[in-house]
Formats: sequence, structure tokens, C-alpha cells
Amino acid sequence: MIKKAHSLTAEDVISRLQVDPGVGLTSAEADKRLLEYGKNRLLQTRPKRTWIIFLEQFLDPVIYVLSGATLLAFLFNEILEGFAVLIVILITASIGFFMEWQAIRSVEALQKLVETFANVLRDGQEKHLNLQFLVPGDIIILNAGDVVPADARLLGEQSLAVKEAALTGESNQVEKDIAPLAENTVLADRSNMLFKGTIISRGSGKAVVTATGDATVIGEISRLTREATKVRTPLERKLSKLSHKLIWLTILLTVIIAVTGYLKGEDLFLMIETGIALAVAAIPEGLPIVATIALARGMLKLSHRKVVIKKLEAVETLGATGIICTDKTGTLTENKMAVHRVLIMGNELGPKEWSDKHTAEHILKKENFRELLKVAVLCNNGKKNEGKIFGDPVEVGLLNFSEEIGFDRQEIKDQFVRIKEIPFDADIKKMATIHTNNGECFIAVKGALESIIDSCDNILQEDGSIIAFSDKEKWIQKANSLAASGMRILAFASRKTKEPPGKNAVFEDLVFIGITAFLDPPRNDIRQAITTYKNAGIKVVMITGDHPDTARKIGEEIGLFDLQEGMQEVIHGGDLPEYDKMSAGMEKKVLQATIFARMAPKQKLDLINLYQKNNKVVGMLGDGVNDAPALKKADIGIAMGIRGTEAAKEVADVILMDDKFTSTELAIRQGRTIFENIRQFVVYLLSCNLAEIITVAVASLGNLPLPLLPLQILFLNLVTDVFPALALGVGRGDKKVMEQPPRNPSESLLTKKHWISTIIYGLTITATVIAVTIYSWHFKESSKEVVNNMAFYTLILAQLLNVFNLPKRHRSFFKNEVTSNKWVWAALLFSLGIVILVYLIPITQEVLSLVPLSLEQLTIIVIFALVGLGLTQLLKRAGATN
Repeated sequence: MIKKAHSLTAEDVISRLQVDPGVGLTSAEADKRLLEYGKNRLLQTRPKRTWIIFLEQFLDPVIYVLSGATLLAFLFNEILEGFAVLIVILITASIGFFMEWQAIRSVEALQKLVETFANVLRDGQEKHLNLQFLVPGDIIILNAGDVVPADARLLGEQSLAVKEAALTGESNQVEKDIAPLAENTVLADRSNMLFKGTIISRGSGKAVVTATGDATVIGEISRLTREATKVRTPLERKLSKLSHKLIWLTILLTVIIAVTGYLKGEDLFLMIETGIALAVAAIPEGLPIVATIALARGMLKLSHRKVVIKKLEAVETLGATGIICTDKTGTLTENKMAVHRVLIMGNELGPKEWSDKHTAEHILKKENFRELLKVAVLCNNGKKNEGKIFGDPVEVGLLNFSEEIGFDRQEIKDQFVRIKEIPFDADIKKMATIHTNNGECFIAVKGALESIIDSCDNILQEDGSIIAFSDKEKWIQKANSLAASGMRILAFASRKTKEPPGKNAVFEDLVFIGITAFLDPPRNDIRQAITTYKNAGIKVVMITGDHPDTARKIGEEIGLFDLQEGMQEVIHGGDLPEYDKMSAGMEKKVLQATIFARMAPKQKLDLINLYQKNNKVVGMLGDGVNDAPALKKADIGIAMGIRGTEAAKEVADVILMDDKFTSTELAIRQGRTIFENIRQFVVYLLSCNLAEIITVAVASLGNLPLPLLPLQILFLNLVTDVFPALALGVGRGDKKVMEQPPRNPSESLLTKKHWISTIIYGLTITATVIAVTIYSWHFKESSKEVVNNMAFYTLILAQLLNVFNLPKRHRSFFKNEVTSNKWVWAALLFSLGIVILVYLIPITQEVLSLVPLSLEQLTIIVIFALVGLGLTQLLKRAGATN
């Protein structure tokens, strides 16, 4: 690797790296250097070792509480119970270990799905290579939108500019050239260097790799931040906040229960142990882990549907998304641009004219038509490979059109040699290429009609003569008419000069040639997707650089506009004031609009700022380098995986590998489902834990036998909490989840309605257990051991049946997201199997203080548990719960 390559000439760098810039490295030499320098990736923090994950499960307040209970058991000479609690500790730690290990492996699997590639010259051929395999000496080719894959010395460039804010903090793009610099030139001024992780914002270039991996500038920065603490997700913070509140509440209640029981004459150790067990039961220690599992599993499910989520928290945020901002071309439309109309002076041509061979030959004799085709071919970066043309859809459409009509594309390119390119600029909305031919310069320009027409004082006639361009308004009206029918308009101009013009003079004194109109129909499935979003309370906003009438036509066809409700306004980017100068009236108008046309990149950013200022969660779909700022600013940045630039994919949270707008609906549905699943799990867990606490409290105050012993509470915590909770966390969710409005992002994990439901579910379970305790104690006059066992089994069954209380009130009891969840049924059967097993094994009978029960007693248990479920359902149908 070469140090201070910026101070050397391009020739010196190539010589030191021993590479031919026209051929690149050979595959054999590249493999040799890969072994020497290693892969081109930043050194990652070593994955957490499996044994460390396991040991970390013991560094938990819950384990400390259980350890305290174990110590007390041994101090009071309760050896059997002491070992039993130790087993509980091991089982709890093992479950936590398995869940965390699974979550980590799931995320690692997802990270492998997102790979970045670079265009590299190897063995004399341009190859699309995974950037991990780049080595010093590789020749790389870069275009606007690419992320620089390694540190490199520039060999050649055309209007190259790079965004280096990630390294230098400089917000403006940096102009690049190839001249050597002084050795002490600071990083921000090294204009002949490209740095890994920066973004090509304009132009193109060719460079030789000088450093890879941790030897790059960004690698040096990465070393300083590698051990930074991982930021918790918003969902984790909500769960942690809830857990801390519950811990303090539980400690208070368990102290009251222990003291009350002792004052009533109960054994001191038994009451302390019961209080500790209740504290353990009430603290939802598994919430963050189960939430992580649910999110990671959701990510994997989406990846199978070609939706790659790069960050766990993005899944949760998707569920709260209220606005989806999207480009038009290729997202809402087919992205198959074909020339449908050609307007030149004196003629309007369509497929009917050029599809016939004889007519096409006649058209090709028109000088202004040939000039338009010449500009369309020269001012074009489309490339042909293996018989197929690749590139920007409009440029591909132009090349296909020239080929279809019989225009010799290669002959023109050979005659007019390109010497410079002014890449398309989203702000000025035009592009130019400069060529030489027989000692003269030819400038080919294409772009938006309004932009091109302002630079033209003359127009080309059919015979090749040039006259004053006096009827511009007529051309604008015709273009508007075509745009209103859903076509995309592109204008062409040219100019001949003796010498290459200066940078500021390229777009001056142009001769107008004509316009082409492209047809790009909406995708077949878009209208249904828009309807789904409307039903879900999600607003879809089209932001495009196209003509307002084109945008309006597409908007009508896909259902963004409803003609029966009256024509809605399309907001033109040129009419939008600066974000900080926007009046209240204009803000209201912008917030109500659904289509924005002729929008510049900064205006996209301003629009997202405005939505976020009004407490909207914004999803942004984009594919180009110009979309990168908006993608990063949005709450959820969604990039296209096929046609998306590396810049867009780098900053996005979500990547649609199939480039389908409809895939966003899958992601939002999954995000909503996961959040609702976690809510269900929390309500289920807290209502069960609440029932355990209140049951013991009521029994203690009511002078009844203890319905639950310490080890029985710990057993409940393992059986009725963990497995059903996991099953709820991975359910498919409510099929009608997309018929509800988006969730308020500031809304608590549990709303007032959820708390009411939790308390009612807990109280009905408590009532069931206390009822069976009173019945067996006072009416059947059973022994304390039998009363305890009947209460214990009733609580188990009532808690397992509690899962059927979780669907919303309007859903059928027999057909809902819980009853259709196969994992719930598996969890219930598995939990019941464990209960039966511990009942049959002598040692577990002794540990849990279990005694044989008659068929009549078991029947009473089932009846009381079912009555409890029925009571809850009556209260739910009466409107008492959510």
C-alpha cells in the first residue's frame, strides 16, 4: 500500500503498484495480493463468544434475586429447595442464552444479504466485483451515485465531484483533478484522491487503489469508534422503562405480602421466600430478549420476500409510518421508457411513421430529425453488453429508438469522439457532452424543456438551416399537452464551436432541435397498493422531477387523485419557497398535497423536514445519489436494490431487492404485526404475573391456605410465561392490521386501554383461583396440600387459557390471530406436557409439593379455569376490555 499517494504523479503511483491502467491486475496477481493485504473490509469487533453470552445471563438482577433465595434456602437448611432454585437459575439462564444467541445469529445472517460491489478492471475486462476482494493496484471505474470502495489515486476524471462529509465534515461536494499535491496537504484538500466510504456526486473517474480495509482513512477513524457502546433501540428503551416501574411496584407489594403473612403467624422463611418468588414472577425479565427475537425473525421473514432490513429498530419504525414519499419512474411505473412521439420543426412523428420501413427511410432524410438522433446517441451513457442495452431507462429508450429506426449509432460515435461530459445536474435539469470532429467541437445537450428552451435563441429546420426561435410558447403548450397524457418530455439542442467552450459557456447559444415524448405506464399492482395504504391511514406522496402534467396523469391512473372528489393540485417545485420562509398557509397547502413535480434534491429534504416537524413518521423511497440526503433524513429510508445506486443503498434502512413499491406494504405490515405481537405478549405476561401477586395477597389477608408456594411460583414463571410468550411474539398477527391507522410514534408500549385489559385479565384469573381455593377449603374441607395443588393447577390452566383473551373485542373468539397461530397451540401442548410430566415424576412431585388428585378434583380445576375464561369473554364483549 502506498502512503501519501497524493504527493506522487499518477504515473509514479501506477509504477510503484506495478499495474497497467488499461488492463488492470491479472486474477492471479490479485489473489496473491489478497493473501498479502487481506480483504477490503474494516476490522469488525470480534463476535461475542458463545460462553460469554451464557455467562452474561447470570449478570441480571433477576438472577441476583434467585441467588438470594438459594442462599436463604441453604441457611434455613432447606437443601432440596436450594438445589431446586439452582436448577431454576440454570433453566432461566439457558433460555435467555438460547434466545440471545438465536437473535445474534439471525442478524448476522441478514448482514450477509447486503453486499456492495465495485466496477474493476481485471485481466483487461471490466468486472462487477464484491468490494471485499479489491486489492492495492486494482483499477476502479466510478460514476455518479457510486460509493468509493477503497482509498485510491485518481488517474482520470470527467467533471468529478465527491461528497466527503463523512470524513472531513465538509458539506459541499469536492471538485477532483489528477494533479499531484504537496506532501503536507491536509486531508480535506487532497483533490487527487478518493477515500473509501465517500460518495461520487457528479461525473465519472478512473483510479488506482492505494489502500484497502483498515489501512484506509476511514479505517483509521473506525478503529477509534469500534468499541463504542451500542445504542438501544426505541422499543428496548420502552420495555426497559416499563420493567423498572414494575420492579419497584413489585418490591413494594411483595414486602407488604411478606410482612402481612408473618404478622398472621405464617413461617418467616416461607413468607420471605414467597415474597422473593413473587418478585421474580412479576419482573418481566424476558421482555427485551423476546422483542429482539420478534424483530430479528421479522427481518428474516422479510428477507425471504426480497425486503432486506439493515437495522432491527427499522422494523418497529415501519409499523408507525404515516407517510410514504416515493419517486415515480420505475417505482410507480414500469420503468420501461420508449419513445412514443418526436416533435421537430414542421413534423410530429409517432410509431405509425417510423414502424414502416419506407416511411422511416424518408424520415431519416430530414436534417433536424437526424440531428436529434445524433444528439440522443452522443449525449448518452447507455452501454450495450451481450446484445442488451444497460443504463438509465430514458437513455436506453433513446438508443433502442435509434436502433429501431435504422440509425447507425456506432458510425456517429466513431465520427464524434467524446472529450468531456457535463453530467446531468438535478438543479439545472440538463446534461451535455462535448465531442471533436474534423477539428471542430460539437456540443450535444439534452434535458427538461423549460431548461433547454431558455438556453436557445435559434431552432433547426427540416433542411438543416437555422432560424430565430420565435415561437417558444407554442412548443411549451404542445409539450404540456403530451405530458398531460402521461408522457415524459425530453428536449434536445446542439451547438458547433471551433474550440471547447469554458465550463460556464457550455449551455450558451444553443440551437433547439426538438423534443421526444416517452411513455412509461404505471405498474399493474400499484393502484391496489395505493388503496391498501389509504385503508391503513398511510398517505402516499409522489415526488418527481417530471413535468407537473405527467405527474398528474400518473397520479390519476394509480388513484392518488380521485376525479370524483375534484381535481387536486400538483405543487411545482419552482413555486415552493425556502423551508424556513414558508408561511402557515403554504405549509397547510403542502401538507395536504399528494404530488410534487419538478422537485430539486434539497426540496425533497425540506419536505421531509416539514412532515417530521408535524409529527409524521416518514418513509422515503429512492434510488439515486440525489435521493441519498432525503433517504438518510427520513425516519425510514428505502432504497431500490436493482437500479439503486450504492449511495442510496448505503444510507437506507431498507433495501427492496425486487425494486417493487408494493414490497413496502409487506414491510409496513410486518412492522405493525411485530409491535402488536409484542404488545400482546406484554399484556399476557403482566396479567398472569398480576394474578399471581394478587392471589397470594388475597389468600394471606383472607386467612386462606397459601395457593402458591415459592417453587411453584418459579415453575409457573418458566411454564406459563416463556413458551406462550414466545409463541405470541412470532405470530402472523391480525389480517386486518392494514385497515387501521398508523400508530402514534410517541405512544407508550401500553396505552390506558391496554392497562385496563391487563388488570381485568389479572383479576379474573385471581377470582378463578381464589374461588377454587375457597370451594376446596370451606366447602370440600380438603387438606392444605390439596387446596394448594388445586389452586396451583387452576392458575396454570387459567394462565394458559389467558392467551385466548388477547385478540381485540371485535374479532371472533374462534377465528383470530391467536387461534390461527400454530406456535400458540404448540406452546400450550408443550406446557401441559411439562405439567403432566412433573406430576408423574416422584422427585419433581416432592420439590413442588405435589399430591395425588382425584378425577373429581381435576374436573373442578378444569371447570373453574373455563369459567374464568368465560367471565373474561363476557366482560370483553360488554366493552370492559380492549
